[in-house]
Amino acid sequence: MNFNRWKTKGIFLDLDGTIVDSTGAYIEAARIASHAIGKKTPQIKAALEIPRRVEQGLSIDDLTEGNTKKFLSVYLEAYYSSTETKTKLLPNISATLEALSGKSKLALITMRHVSNQVIFKELDCFGIAKYFTHIVTALDTSKPKPSPEALVQCVKALDLEMCDCIIAGDSVNDVRAGKEAGARTVALLSGLFQRDELAKECPDLILPDVSVLPKFIE
Repeated sequence: MNFNRWKTKGIFLDLDGTIVDSTGAYIEAARIASHAIGKKTPQIKAALEIPRRVEQGLSIDDLTEGNTKKFLSVYLEAYYSSTETKTKLLPNISATLEALSGKSKLALITMRHVSNQVIFKELDCFGIAKYFTHIVTALDTSKPKPSPEALVQCVKALDLEMCDCIIAGDSVNDVRAGKEAGARTVALLSGLFQRDELAKECPDLILPDVSVLPKFIE
């Protein structure tokens, strides 16, 4: 396949690790949840391993010493409370979204269990809400990514065909959801997952971050 220039009418973007750097929120949530179960603040590597595993539905029992239920309850609440102050835009995001929105309709798909109004507020604070036509969160679907449900919602909302759309994100679930839906898939190295992990999912394209994507879109 020729990756130089893609024709596309819709681009679905992930949030954490794709548009915003959520490292600070992950670390803060791990600190608060660890203290809640009587553990010391984890090292950064361990703190970032938590969201990687949770997203994939993998066990974190070895990190919580069996106190996973209480840990996750505190962790998720702390994470969502922290995103308002601890996340920051990744480099060149505003210019990237402006360029992409001039080529395609943009939608945002996030696995955060919050309302799309909360996400809109966060995007608006960063000055980038105006670029998105539609927002889907985990509360809007019965099954989160890697289910294609969110992509199907976006296609309907934007009045597009799936074959004319791209999903771009930093996680294996973004690629899996895109493949299941029949959209083109772009894996990004700006988040929690390494190149070899993403490559195993066979995305159509692997890029260092989303700022490079406009070069590939007609």
